[in-house]
Amino acid sequence: MPQHLNKELNSIAEPYTKLVLAVGQHDADYVDAYYGPKEWSEEAKTEKKSLSAIKEAALLLKTKLDEIDISCNEDILHLRHQYLQKQIASLISRVEALNGKKLSFDEEAKAYYDVEPPFFPEEHFQKLVSELNSLVPGNGSIPERVETYRRQFTITPDKTDKVFSAAIYECRKRTKKYIDLPENETFRLEYVHNKSWSGYNWYKGNNESLIQINTDLPIFLERAIDLAAHEGYPGHHVYNCLLETAFARKFGWVEFTVYPLFSSQSLIAEGAANFGIEVAFPGKERMEFERSMLFPLARLDKDQAENYSKVQALAAKLSYAGNEAARRYLNAEISREDAVQWLVNYALMSPERAQQRTRFFDQYRSYVINYNFGLDLVRQYIERRGGTEDKPRKRWEEFTKLISSPRLPSGLL
Repeated sequence: MPQHLNKELNSIAEPYTKLVLAVGQHDADYVDAYYGPKEWSEEAKTEKKSLSAIKEAALLLKTKLDEIDISCNEDILHLRHQYLQKQIASLISRVEALNGKKLSFDEEAKAYYDVEPPFFPEEHFQKLVSELNSLVPGNGSIPERVETYRRQFTITPDKTDKVFSAAIYECRKRTKKYIDLPENETFRLEYVHNKSWSGYNWYKGNNESLIQINTDLPIFLERAIDLAAHEGYPGHHVYNCLLETAFARKFGWVEFTVYPLFSSQSLIAEGAANFGIEVAFPGKERMEFERSMLFPLARLDKDQAENYSKVQALAAKLSYAGNEAARRYLNAEISREDAVQWLVNYALMSPERAQQRTRFFDQYRSYVINYNFGLDLVRQYIERRGGTEDKPRKRWEEFTKLISSPRLPSGLL
């Protein structure tokens, strides 16, 4: 690795990291994780740099970075250079938004996450919803029937920890078969309330995570695998462990000791975490594990597992309905009440869950695209490289390469 180039990029990485911490003084959600030098975070708190000063410093840093001649044969340095470019650009956009600049849903998604999210008309979701008609028994509207059907598969509070612990254990076992995890990697599991999300991974550094599960609303059985894989293995916990090991520790690249949430990194993080569910449980393996292990632990009828899986697979195709609700709501085209009704009709959420989701829109805005569009981009990228469902070892190999690299969302296209 050319040391002069690495040194030049290091001269960008440190002030960039400090600017991320400075933005965090104005936006409580911005710094999702930080495990670099403690004095840097203390400095950010003490100095409390103004938004204008942060933007000015970031623009100067961007100019300096653009002037670096990255001509070399080291792909990893090209990726590092591009990564810093996009991260600094998204930081500038976030600072401008915090300072009052108005961006549309699509403008914000492009500025922060390096992609142009797709649009789907209402008719697209109406057609998908109608396909559930034959799968879900009962009377009333399809959203009402789906909610009633799902409630049969609620994990009761006294069974929640057993079910989630079993799901995480299985996800970890499957991940360790293909990925060499750091020996000291570990996590803590907590159950919390009053959040706009259903689960969250707080990465603490040194290969440790705090995984929180929100128990405000009923937890349906499928969420056990969803959250265990997404937040844990091979999702966020593994992603952060590999980045810390490969870059922060091996090369001393300090930009990987901080994770700014509203940045291009998030589309890779969320998309890979969601695709990791499919990587860990290809084909019918998820349904078979749920039927043999999780249904009995939750004291649910395992004979319903196959049909339940079919309903979930079809309902998952409606995930983009949430993006359309967010787009319309955040662009002030519809009210909160209309957004809730849209989520009930087309995302098949209960009114209570839909209300919670609009709180997520308020807090995280266009971030919603990272879950489904990110998933699609990651899946397509890995499958183009031979990581198809029928080649699990190759799929794991390509997945591991992706989550161990500073590749950008636009690099997945």
